[in-house]
Amino acid sequence: MKVLLISTNTMKEPYPTYPIGLDYVLNAISPPHLVQCVDMNELNTAAALVGVLSGFRPDVVGLSIRNVDNVDGACSQSLIGEIAGVIEVIRRNSEGVIVLGGSGFTILPREFMTELDADFGVIGEGERLPLLLDAMERGESGAGLPGIVVGKGPAVYQEPISIPFGRGIFPHHSYTSFYLKKGGMLNLQTKRGCPFGCIYCTYPLIEGRRFRFMPPSEVGRTARMLQDAGAKYLYITDSTFNGSYEHSREVALAFQKAGVSIPWGGFFTPTCPPPDYYRALADAGLRHVEFGTEALSNLVLGLYNKPFVKEDAFFAHRSALEAGLHVAHYLIFGGPGENENTIQETISNSCQLEKTVFFVYNGVRIYPHTALYERAVREGQLESSANLLYPLFYWSPVLNRERGMALINEHAAGRPNWAVGSGPPGMFKALSRLHDRGRVGPLWEHLVR
Repeated sequence: MKVLLISTNTMKEPYPTYPIGLDYVLNAISPPHLVQCVDMNELNTAAALVGVLSGFRPDVVGLSIRNVDNVDGACSQSLIGEIAGVIEVIRRNSEGVIVLGGSGFTILPREFMTELDADFGVIGEGERLPLLLDAMERGESGAGLPGIVVGKGPAVYQEPISIPFGRGIFPHHSYTSFYLKKGGMLNLQTKRGCPFGCIYCTYPLIEGRRFRFMPPSEVGRTARMLQDAGAKYLYITDSTFNGSYEHSREVALAFQKAGVSIPWGGFFTPTCPPPDYYRALADAGLRHVEFGTEALSNLVLGLYNKPFVKEDAFFAHRSALEAGLHVAHYLIFGGPGENENTIQETISNSCQLEKTVFFVYNGVRIYPHTALYERAVREGQLESSANLLYPLFYWSPVLNRERGMALINEHAAGRPNWAVGSGPPGMFKALSRLHDRGRVGPLWEHLVR
């Protein structure tokens, strides 16, 4: 069969994200199927997509839906209209069967299938797609296949697939040059899943509630393959790279053994690291550490069900700085237990974190199948029948929203290292210009003053 895989994500802030999921699906279905991959970040126009459809004439069109919205409680924007526009172009110019998948789809499969009127959906990992393609070739409906949604039929979640997930030989997609020109960043995965129980997080739903590790030697081989393909920077897409200190350190050693010489970064949990952990990773090329800190109030961290306290975050921050790394922290205000005192506590404690950037979000995006969703329903903030394709955000009932946002914005004013929502005016344009001039990596360290 001829299969066209499309990345629908066009979000470019804080920087464009390479569609790593397409590579895994491509590796899973080719051979025997003939596959072409396209990225709407590169195509950019409906006319360009029409040209691909008419030239390739696919039997199946798979759409990867990474984002549901922009996750900005101050200025929320659903992306469903943009995705619906892509499907409209496909329906008008192709007879191919439409299959939805990706992390965003997995969070809200029933809602996406209803809204977009697709033929099939793949819940969870895209490596399930061969099950559907094989059934289609046998003339079967696909009903009953694990993780496969048929039309407006039931959406049943399954355990993550047990087969090894591999990226294979890195393909030279037409859109790879787009990302190499916009920061030189290609993506890498070292494991899947997350055992942590953060009340708002969807990673356990998407990838499972336990870590499934790739062999470090395989990760090192893949990293070297991406470097040889032109990558100037690697971003690790794990839920949290240091969820296992042992495995992540072995990955760093594998980078060195494979001859990886380009810098890299990823998302980290601010727990207390072993001695010299960050120095060892820095020696292997780590440059950027993005901590999912979320709050610097132990009351709020406890209600978020975080596996650390603020003292751990201070220690992790110092350890990373001492290793010569660039450090950023993500903060989410307005969650359960938040009040004016806890906001002031987080703001005050943030002043103890030197040489850092804060990416700040107002309100906590509510997703189904999370503890936050259940709490929001209990508190009457959310009807259980609400369509969460259209973003809704939790805000602590003991905190006035306008007053809370005013406290945050007052502190952020005049501080370029505080990027609230979409950030200070012109921030992302400035970073994009640096990328256009050949600078590589996320570059948010330029916001530090």
